[in-house]
Amino acid sequence: MSEKISRFGIAYNPQIEDAKELSKGIVRFLEDLGAEICTIAAIQDKQMRQQIKKKTFEALIVVGGDGTMLRASHICASAHMPIVGINLGTMGFLIELERDEWDQYLPKLLLGEYYIEERMLIQAEHFRSDASRGSWLVVNEVVVCRGQHVRPIQITTEVDGYPMASYVADGLIAATPTGSTAYALAAGGAILPPEMRNIITVPVAPHLSPDQAIILAEGVTITIRVRTKHQAVFSIDGHIPVVMNDGDYVKVGSSDLNSRYIRFHDPGFFYRNLNRFMEQNPSFA
Repeated sequence: MSEKISRFGIAYNPQIEDAKELSKGIVRFLEDLGAEICTIAAIQDKQMRQQIKKKTFEALIVVGGDGTMLRASHICASAHMPIVGINLGTMGFLIELERDEWDQYLPKLLLGEYYIEERMLIQAEHFRSDASRGSWLVVNEVVVCRGQHVRPIQITTEVDGYPMASYVADGLIAATPTGSTAYALAAGGAILPPEMRNIITVPVAPHLSPDQAIILAEGVTITIRVRTKHQAVFSIDGHIPVVMNDGDYVKVGSSDLNSRYIRFHDPGFFYRNLNRFMEQNPSFA
């Protein structure tokens, strides 16, 4: 049994047609059970971010797909706020509840019949001439890759200051266990169970270079440096790319923060869900 939850915020993806209407239905349903809905808003709403920061409510209900859950994970991590998702997207790797079953499970929150799954986050920092140009919290992955020119770039990697591998490739991914089922999986990486606390690096289209994924311990710092005469970029969780110059590097290490996901099913649900996706990719539905 976990702590009973009675005060909620609801964040929805406004780009999904029925997400707002479903959110309103959840409000009515939970209020009939005696819960308090402190706010309902689009996931991008500034007031929603402020209320999460102030911990106005105890848990956030997210209505959307994996992208909406990623955004919620970013904004909730520093507040240590737990998240429960209702899937209106195609995949739903991060989401446990489907649109036709939320009313069976959300009442369990008021009774404390759930558990919290904590997932590792990483931090990425961009350097130019050894000066930091910014730092980002990462839920899925950091991708260092070529820009608009369809030509590979040279990438060197270090672990805690020691050389690890060099690549001529389209790019290199450094992912969390959560991100191991995203771009890293598409690039041929291993699937890491969500409770693991490791960083996995996966090269993208390596040319006469190592093509194996490498799994690293939680406490290490990975330095990813680019050598290129044309554009290179890096991106955090699929966000707008940041341009890298020749010699720029990104340092990647574990964060002190975690994503906190509310779960109702047993831990084996992750594997059952994964098996279902692999048997029939819902992106083709």
